Amino acid sequence: MAYRSIRHLAASASILALALGAGACAPLDRLAEVGEAPALTNPQNPTARPNYRPVSMPMPAPEPVDREANSLWRSGSRAFFKDQRAAKVGDIITVNINIADSAGIKNQTSRTRASDETAKATALLGYETSLNRMLPQEVDPTNLINANSASLAQGTGAIDRSEAIKIKVAAVVTQVLPNGNLVVHARQEVRVNYEMRELQIAGVIRREDIASDNTIAADKIAEARVAYGGRGTISDVQQPRYGQQLYDIVFPF
Repeated sequence: MAYRSIRHLAASASILALALGAGACAPLDRLAEVGEAPALTNPQNPTARPNYRPVSMPMPAPEPVDREANSLWRSGSRAFFKDQRAAKVGDIITVNINIADSAGIKNQTSRTRASDETAKATALLGYETSLNRMLPQEVDPTNLINANSASLAQGTGAIDRSEAIKIKVAAVVTQVLPNGNLVVHARQEVRVNYEMRELQIAGVIRREDIASDNTIAADKIAEARVAYGGRGTISDVQQPRYGQQLYDIVFPF
């Protein structure tokens, strides 16, 4: 019996160790940074990141290019001289992010159900008189079964969300799609004391939507992915402890 208990304890310890091992790297990294500011990452080519994947989008059929002989004007150009807007891989474009979203949702559900059933057997081929011999207590055939039930369910939910981000960031063109659209990617890190703020944006833009000053609004980016967050001492205290997060995931009740 004791041997079985020891085996059960060892198995439980193994499961806990495996669960904690998945998130153990982050605490160790934070322990190594105790007393120091978060380290800035080195600028690098976005396409060289391990999780980078080229964008694949539906493309229209190729269209022939009309070239005008003896003409200094180029189709789509917004300046008489060379177009300074981003056009090829490696070019830089400024993205104006001005997001002010708000949403409010309120739901309420109410359900009520009641049922009542009664069964009588005043005559059952004469066997109703034999019920007293079959059952130890006196039986009234006129009131054999009487059942009722009732259920009530109510639900209420509400969502009130408000978000605002206003910032400018320079993005790099990482890919030119066959139809001329550009894939852009931006990453910015700002460290204030012991808190690191990170901004990332990626998506697909049209060259026609780029302004003459080589800027584009965030609402003109297709498949936009905007991430704004941070890491450091303040972000650490705003997050539940790893043990509490693990407890919330695995605890079934």
